Amino acid sequence: MASLNVLALVCLSYVALLFIVAFAADRHASHGRPARWMRSPLIYTLSLSIYCTAWTFYGAVGYAARSGLEYITIYLGPTLVMVGWWWGLRKLVRIGRSQRITSIADLLSARYGKSNLLAIGVTILAVIGTTPYISLQLQSITLSFSIFAEADPLRSVNETQTVFWVAAGLAAFAILFGTRNLNANERHHGVVTAVALEAVVKLVSLLAVGIFVVWGIAGGVGETMARIDASSIGQWQVDGGRWATITFLSAAAFVCLPRMFQVMVVENEDERHLRVAAWAFPLYLLLISIFVVPIAAIGLELLPVGSNPDLFVLTLPLAEGQQGLAMLSFLGGFSSATSMAIVAAMALSTMVSNHIVMPIWLRWQEVGASVSGDVRHVVLLSRRLSIAGIMALGYFYYTLSGGGAALAAIGLISFTGISQMLPSLVGGLFWRGATRSGALAGLSVGFAIWLYTMLLPELGGGLLPAHVLADGVLGLSWLRPHALFGIEGLDPTVHAVLWSMALNTAAFLIGSLLTFPSPMERLQGAQFVHVFDHSSGPRGWTGSVAQSEDLMVMSQRILGAGEAQKFFQSELTRQGGRGPLPEPTPAFLERLERELSASIGAAAAHAMVGQIVGGSSVSVQDLLAVADETAQILEYSNRLETQSEELSRTARKLQETNEKLTQLSQQKDAFLSQVSHELRTPMTSIRAFSEILRDTENLASQDHSRYAGIIHDEAQRLTRLLNDLLDLSVLENGQVSLNISAGRLGDVLDHAVATALADGSARLRVERDATTDDMRLSSDLDRLAQVFINLIANADKYCTAADPQLRITARQSGHWLFIDFIDNGDGIPPAFRTTIFEKFSRVSPERAGGAGLGLAICREIMQRLGGDVAYLSGEVGGAFQVSLPLRQENPV
Repeated sequence: MASLNVLALVCLSYVALLFIVAFAADRHASHGRPARWMRSPLIYTLSLSIYCTAWTFYGAVGYAARSGLEYITIYLGPTLVMVGWWWGLRKLVRIGRSQRITSIADLLSARYGKSNLLAIGVTILAVIGTTPYISLQLQSITLSFSIFAEADPLRSVNETQTVFWVAAGLAAFAILFGTRNLNANERHHGVVTAVALEAVVKLVSLLAVGIFVVWGIAGGVGETMARIDASSIGQWQVDGGRWATITFLSAAAFVCLPRMFQVMVVENEDERHLRVAAWAFPLYLLLISIFVVPIAAIGLELLPVGSNPDLFVLTLPLAEGQQGLAMLSFLGGFSSATSMAIVAAMALSTMVSNHIVMPIWLRWQEVGASVSGDVRHVVLLSRRLSIAGIMALGYFYYTLSGGGAALAAIGLISFTGISQMLPSLVGGLFWRGATRSGALAGLSVGFAIWLYTMLLPELGGGLLPAHVLADGVLGLSWLRPHALFGIEGLDPTVHAVLWSMALNTAAFLIGSLLTFPSPMERLQGAQFVHVFDHSSGPRGWTGSVAQSEDLMVMSQRILGAGEAQKFFQSELTRQGGRGPLPEPTPAFLERLERELSASIGAAAAHAMVGQIVGGSSVSVQDLLAVADETAQILEYSNRLETQSEELSRTARKLQETNEKLTQLSQQKDAFLSQVSHELRTPMTSIRAFSEILRDTENLASQDHSRYAGIIHDEAQRLTRLLNDLLDLSVLENGQVSLNISAGRLGDVLDHAVATALADGSARLRVERDATTDDMRLSSDLDRLAQVFINLIANADKYCTAADPQLRITARQSGHWLFIDFIDNGDGIPPAFRTTIFEKFSRVSPERAGGAGLGLAICREIMQRLGGDVAYLSGEVGGAFQVSLPLRQENPV
């Protein structure tokens, strides 16, 4: 058995190798462009393996031993993202490069109007969510040390001290190589190269252990499969809800984890590397997981009952006397843990420094940024202290939780917390309507639910009282952490993910829909959503020449004298100027802000440039663009509203027209029947009686006279019908000639009444106002009388009163004369009032009358006279109103 001294020597040697590799890579990159192999897609893909931490190296085997094939979900989520959503990752990378993004908090801050409040919230969530994961790495290293200490009688391991020194060592490495370059967009080539080396080590070591287990212990693939079938793993059952939940969690965490964002977005050299990573990284995941089940099954079979399955990767080689293989396995687990902890601490320290420390420091300064203290020193110090503080949080979480939980359980807690960023992240990438208020609401609600339903119950230690766990807050059973809103029986992880993500997304959507984005949010939203259309970034600063020196001083304090002078000189060359400093044009100020944001974050850079420039963060051009966009939105909204109203009106008109056409169609059929009847009846009579007169000899004189009278009457009836049809056709075609003359209204009415009631069978009694008879009018009096005759005759025919009466009244309004014809009958039913002036329209076809042309002729005549005839619906009986101008000129 290898002693702890040998193990410590191996660890120190391995760490020294990592230091040498990282130092060499950093030094090589500092002399100019890094070597091609350092910028290759292979290094980029291997750096993504930082996803595979001690959880996947140690915990995956323990996961498989406890839950069967459910461990696959941890690898399935990232695979689905890389294969099915690489275009979304490409968009993230493009945004990161165009906006000089330094962290996921910086990205969300920049997307939502460069809101530092949102960045602070994301940073706090990331720190708290990642703390359990860092604790997991420390726990895995401590457990692996304890395995070697069990067989060393001369040494014992104090777990608390081991965790402390491991955390201190990781913090030292992260501080040394993670804060060498202040500019976060100057890639950490040393760290990335070291992570790539560790990726190879952990893959090789896990494959070596797996090969030894399958062919060295089990005796081949067939025997291994038989042993797997005979073990408890072979009896696994799929819990669909839990599988889907953990797959979603692993996919979301793969995108949102600060360490993954660091290597995938911030450290990316070329977005084309994603095309290689889209297939190479899933292949890496397949290789690193392929021997998990064999190791778990053989470990359950050979090792004593009660052995920790998380450590089968170590204990199996040790049990078989393979100390060298065990040492290699230890280095694989050590690599998995250290790479994750280092990069996570680097990413989180950048977030803490840029979004918490720097804003507080800037607010405490009473003078401008250009004459403040050494900003560069403050940023570096804050990042180094942040790394130490983050490692300390991991250490305290380990001591608080007792370090007894399974590694997979700790990982799921962290994944759930980090995944709360997903709705705001995805919404910000693809929805311009997403707002800062919505993002804050979603993150706050999701964080609170995760804290209450998952983190605090798992921590224990009295942080959440037992009565709250059992009975809920204030004794409300529907507020129990594991049975929120009364839903019981769900797996705790499924329960926490379901409620936290659902309420998070709902709050994000509602908050965004109820609030309107600020101009800066809308500008940034356009840049993010349409990043491939305009990756140059928004413009928004204006400055004066006098401020160039202040900008130079500020830049030197943040970037360093050499970098700042180099940047200003390049800008001066770009402008083609001869002065000592470039002019602070909007383009220059934008590029300067981006350069500063790479060191101190977008929000802090925006604030510092604003201190000096003192102008609006949005230029006149931007405001005009926003105003124009707002106008377009309002115009579009108004247009939609107008179109909606027009569609409603059109629909109503179509319905009315359809009803009208239906009536007209029915009336046309009735008309054709009526016309054929009206024509056929007199023609039949004329033909019949004329044949009698022709063929009958010695016809009595009285019969001869009677038959001739019938022929005469039917001929007149036929003539009237034909005259009406011809008259209507002439009026509709505009071929009528008007004979305009002056006259008294009373004379026209007298003629109309006498003509309409000339038949001795008339029953109608007409009442008139004699005071209006002297009204003078100028019109075609014969045509006007024709209209009056038709209206009076209709009243006589169709009035249903026992004593039919017709009241005729006239009144003058301005240059118009209105004459009302109102009887005391039942009037015209409402269903027919819209069609009575149409041709061939008859209200009661079964009643005696003409072919339905009278009112149509009346309207055509009145329209030719410049007036109109209409039905008055407000009267009790049938009521028509004739309106015409008092004077009308003869048409030319």
